[in-house]
Amino acid sequence: MTVDESRGNSRYGSRYTSDAAVSGPVGTLAWPQQDWPRQDWPHADVDDHPEFSAEPRITYQDLRAALGPQVDQMMVEADVDADELIRLVNAQTTVLPVIPDVPDTPGGLYVDEALTTELPVVAEPEPEESGLGSAVKQWKRRFLKGAVAAVLLTLTGGGASALAMNKSVTVEVDGQEQTVRSFGSTVGDVLDDAGISVGAHDALSPSPDASVSDGGVISLERGRQLELTVDGEKRESWVRATTVDEALGQLGLGDMLEEGAWVSESRRSEVPLDGMTLEVKSLKNITVVDGAGEPQQLTTHAVTVQELLEELGLELGSDDEVAQGVGSELTDGEEVRINRTGTSEIEVTEEIEAPVEEVEDTDLGVGERVVEEEGESGEKLVTYRVTQRNGEEVAREEVGSEVLSEPEPKVVRVGPENPPISDEAVWERLAHCESTNNWSINTGNGYYGGLQFDKPTWDEYGGTKYAAYPHQASRAQQIAIATKLRDARGGYSAWPACAEKLGLPT
Repeated sequence: MTVDESRGNSRYGSRYTSDAAVSGPVGTLAWPQQDWPRQDWPHADVDDHPEFSAEPRITYQDLRAALGPQVDQMMVEADVDADELIRLVNAQTTVLPVIPDVPDTPGGLYVDEALTTELPVVAEPEPEESGLGSAVKQWKRRFLKGAVAAVLLTLTGGGASALAMNKSVTVEVDGQEQTVRSFGSTVGDVLDDAGISVGAHDALSPSPDASVSDGGVISLERGRQLELTVDGEKRESWVRATTVDEALGQLGLGDMLEEGAWVSESRRSEVPLDGMTLEVKSLKNITVVDGAGEPQQLTTHAVTVQELLEELGLELGSDDEVAQGVGSELTDGEEVRINRTGTSEIEVTEEIEAPVEEVEDTDLGVGERVVEEEGESGEKLVTYRVTQRNGEEVAREEVGSEVLSEPEPKVVRVGPENPPISDEAVWERLAHCESTNNWSINTGNGYYGGLQFDKPTWDEYGGTKYAAYPHQASRAQQIAIATKLRDARGGYSAWPACAEKLGLPT
């Protein structure tokens, strides 16, 4: 059914007068014979942008919600009142519930009781909106504006007001363009007509309240959430980018990418509208020193020392260690030093030195030594546990040995030793008096040495142990025999002249 047909043949009944009353291309509508005048329609003191009503029928509030205050001018151009416009829209719309005829109203016109009942002075609280009411509003927002505009365009034959309302607007969403035809006056209206919502993290230009004209362009960039990990550090970020490369560039990681960073997804991959998880690892220049090996220069995307070791296939022994610890994070230019510590057992053949057997020989001079038998060294096999750090031995422990050959002893004849000296200063003074400290003097007068012993006294007190004559013995040996003589006589009486001279007890 066409609009014109619905106007004359609607099941709601005709509201036209006789043909004589019709003028213009669509005829002149007669107002229903009711006691309420035409101006009672709420054309004044009404919100310019009301909400769609939740009633399952089309109301004047819906007309204004659909086309704004311009609807009044458009109805004037179409020579149709609100009631008739509603009927015509209903005739073109099958989604809303059928509106019944009311035969007892003039001309068979259906008039809502709400329009003929006096409103109370105090409005009662509005009930909560039902699920049906919400669905009705949603339907009206999506379809009613176009339906009302289409009817008016047909009635006016493309009147100026109606045509001005019908705009062609380019909507660009994330670089993808679409053309939207809308009767809306603002950016928000056009997006509503296109079924496009704007999220809290989206970027919209112009703003939702900005006016829009035919041929206008609206740009919308969708926000996308990234669960981002950069060199082990996690963070959540919002971007307005469609590819991974653009997203990372917006987050200031462009330089890192240019320097060779690793990304868990292809940089050309699209970022889904519901976001994605990404990991980025910077390229690092690292020097690795493994034990006693030469320093190795390399590049890596590893984040930690442990990850680097796994990448290089390097394993640590139980006693090995990394100077900075395996859990530490790597930085560009860092040196990773692996200290290798290990133990091993080795066997070494060693010489067993020949033992020395000394035989005292009084025929030899004091301190004289003569090798009687050379002897021979033996051999033994010794087992050592050796600890090395970075190739250098730091500890050695003998854990066992086995004698391979016994040594033969070395025999040495040894002359008498110099005995210990006591009262050395006194004996020096006495010798100076007796012989001017000439311990080897032999003048031929029967007295010998530094303390001028005669032969019988030397022999009596054991001097021959050291030498046959006193002057042949050493200084220490002469003093030793003199000490024995002094102790036996209770003083220095054996040297009467010098003892008196030196004041020594006799």
